[in-house]
Amino acid sequence: MEESSYQRVPYVKKGKKFINPHLDVKRAGLWEFVLWQCGYLNDKNNEPLSMPKGFAYPNPAVEVSASEPKVSWINHCTFLVEIEGIRILTDPIWGERCSPFQSIGPKRLHEPCVQLSDIPTMDIVLISHNHYDHLDKKVVKLLHQKHPDILWVIPKGMRSWFNKLGIQQVIELCWWEKSEVSLPGHQGVELTITATPAQHFSGRGIFDTDQTLWSGFVVQCKKEGKTPKQFYFVGDTGYNPKDFKAIGQFFGEMDLAMIPIGTYIPHKFMDPIHTCPNKAVEIHCEVNSKLSVGMHWKTFRLSDEKQMQPPYDLFCCLNSKKISPLQFRCLDVGQAINW
Repeated sequence: MEESSYQRVPYVKKGKKFINPHLDVKRAGLWEFVLWQCGYLNDKNNEPLSMPKGFAYPNPAVEVSASEPKVSWINHCTFLVEIEGIRILTDPIWGERCSPFQSIGPKRLHEPCVQLSDIPTMDIVLISHNHYDHLDKKVVKLLHQKHPDILWVIPKGMRSWFNKLGIQQVIELCWWEKSEVSLPGHQGVELTITATPAQHFSGRGIFDTDQTLWSGFVVQCKKEGKTPKQFYFVGDTGYNPKDFKAIGQFFGEMDLAMIPIGTYIPHKFMDPIHTCPNKAVEIHCEVNSKLSVGMHWKTFRLSDEKQMQPPYDLFCCLNSKKISPLQFRCLDVGQAINW
């Protein structure tokens, strides 16, 4: 893709609804969901790879330096990123279910690696969109009560939801819009947060579908005397051949990318809005990531692939492209690495 052929638009709307400008097929709706649940969308020509018994993704133990930038996978799409004394949390999820209801909906498959009450003081929280497996009202309220100085960075249209909870310290961004952030107690550190395009959708009920934006974020950190660093939280997304190439061309090399690898079977239903391991590797390459970490797997079963299928499919794809799995990590829950 030539850079001149890509327009960095802040968003695209159809009426009151945000839309995906590079989605070439109709996104699955309620009828397709019913067909999936009844078994009519199974793709016999696209069955998951047969995983050897006892497969374990290569994950060597490496000593973690407290003085270097660090990322910890808490679960699902929740990461704690630490750099220059700043703590950034992504899509915080601690609930038993990702659902508007307490008794039904996808249930957690493993315990959280740390209790919400035990997490350290947070400076910034990034929210990619408002689905229940990325935005938990109870968790947001508890985080705000525990750390009232948190800066919440959110996509366009979500400010009123936070304001209703009494949260005013909010930065709302469109795609390609950036904010220069100054944090008390962190003088000398320049932080720039840019919202990036994603291919997904939004909604927390029947009547608010696509009325708020969805996005990823690139966070750039500069400190005098230190090498600048940047990381990319991809958010929840399907793949298209335009956005991620453009992100790679615009930002250059990523020191760290957190990329979804799960929720992709059946492909007919999931491909427009979620990323399979093969497409995750495409994103890894297109955004020039030095180190990527898989997310959006293991914590909830939101599709038909088995819990450990995503890392196996990822391993096979990396192997076919002669990319080391140490360049695209699948961490244990609670594991931290330097980046």
